[in-house]
Amino acid sequence: MDALEMTLLYDYYGDLLTERQRMCFDLYHNQDFSLAEIAQELQVSRQGVYDNLSRAEATLRNLEEKTGCVRRSMNTRRALHTILEAADELKAYPDESVQALSRRIIAAAEGLEE
Repeated sequence: MDALEMTLLYDYYGDLLTERQRMCFDLYHNQDFSLAEIAQELQVSRQGVYDNLSRAEATLRNLEEKTGCVRRSMNTRRALHTILEAADELKAYPDESVQALSRRIIAAAEGLEE
């Protein structure tokens, strides 16, 4: 799993990690600290940092496997993008009722994006 995917998982499920796991994750993935730098910062062993980070990442993966929230969110975003593109094409139709329907579709889809 790449860093972007791991960051998305953290955004969704990070509050379910322990404080120490959140700190290790943030320093490693968001602030680009090395394991040795994190160990020094938190005054623990490098192995302790590695173990906390490994448990945090495993927990995040497990939560996504069980709930699928990130996957559903990404699928929803792709579908919304497709809906908005199609509705935008409908705006070009000369029929005013089609244009009005297009505006309603766009407004509803944009409401879901928020």
